[in-house]
Amino acid sequence: MILPDVRVSFGRDDAARLVQLLTREGEDQGRLESLVSERGIDVLLDHPGAARALVAEPGVSRLPLALFSYVALRRSLIDGGVESRLMADYVTSIFLHFATEARAHRIADYEDREYRYVVDLVAEIAEADGQRGFLLSAHLGNFALWLSGLFPDWISHRVRRKGGPDLGYYENMGQTGFSLAADAPFARRQQLDGCYRDAAKTFTALRVALNRFSDRFLTPGATSPVDRVLRQVVDDFEAHWLQA
Repeated sequence: MILPDVRVSFGRDDAARLVQLLTREGEDQGRLESLVSERGIDVLLDHPGAARALVAEPGVSRLPLALFSYVALRRSLIDGGVESRLMADYVTSIFLHFATEARAHRIADYEDREYRYVVDLVAEIAEADGQRGFLLSAHLGNFALWLSGLFPDWISHRVRRKGGPDLGYYENMGQTGFSLAADAPFARRQQLDGCYRDAAKTFTALRVALNRFSDRFLTPGATSPVDRVLRQVVDDFEAHWLQA
């Protein structure tokens, strides 16, 4: 189960790194440190210049992927009108989990079965209940957001080449998955129902924010040094999907 737990993992070292990078971009170090003492690290994570400062860092490939991903996605979401830190946290967690190996195709870390298509998840949800039904529903939302958010060009290519489903289909399936997950008793017990409900309501905005993130950092023609950090995401995707 993917949790919105990236933001709480940041500590003093991450704050110090951001202060240092923002200072290089012209911010006053003393002022930043004072704000952090008063209001916490969110002052830095939400800073309008934080993503730019991270990208400008010559050693960006050595930065913690979680820190870069959260800051960049948070800024992309804010620019798209999604102010919720919970949504930024959850979307980042999806990205970090699905960017490794074949996790995007499995409903849980311990699960062996892989789901290559959204329709396969939908079919099994109709027959499942209890915790497995919840996991399938949540994964449907996560998977639809992952595909439509980070790989919209692949979806468009399949529409043209094979008459595959368009972005609207993935949005509808994603909203349905998150809504079903929000209504599951397991989600309420874990206090995740609000997270899934918000994800369903803002799915289109989340998808568009991920589109911007993908355009800037994941496209094959990217020239940013961040490309070295994130290209593995695209390579893994191509290995599992582009032959389909």
